[in-house]
Amino acid sequence: MQDSRKQIIINEITYWKKNRLLPEHYCDFLLAIYTEGNGIEEKSKKSHWLKKELLLPLFIPIIMIILYFTELSFILQLVFSIILILMGIYLTFLFKKKGLLFQIPLIVTALVVLFSSVKLTLALLPENLLVLYIVLGLNCIMWLAGGWRFKQLHFTLSGILGLFLLSLALFSDKLF
Repeated sequence: MQDSRKQIIINEITYWKKNRLLPEHYCDFLLAIYTEGNGIEEKSKKSHWLKKELLLPLFIPIIMIILYFTELSFILQLVFSIILILMGIYLTFLFKKKGLLFQIPLIVTALVVLFSSVKLTLALLPENLLVLYIVLGLNCIMWLAGGWRFKQLHFTLSGILGLFLLSLALFSDKLF
């Protein structure tokens, strides 16, 4: 059979498999026949998503620069933070659904929430350290909940360590 005809048939079977028009094992069988046991290459999609995954940690310094070192109005910084948090939540669930490395957008989102909540607390109540400690405690509790929800040990340990350090700071005058 001509290579162009084989490629058309392989593309059709791949489309059927992707859209679940035929059971997966039927499509695998047909692909094995038409590719003569070699299979098809699906590396391009993985590498495309991998590049996006590796770019996400670059948002952390950008967020810090925007939130702490620019002269944007407080409302504009808050709106920007909310947009970034919603985008991070969306990317976390999208990456988890696609079976990709969802920990990176989860960590970036947690850091954006931390930076934004501290910035908001310091802007609204700069003299009240107790409120700042409460906000930091809530962030640590969210890390604990995220660690349990997504079964991520590093989030759970970060939440426990954060709560421990926060309690030390509250009850010890010499530490901080």
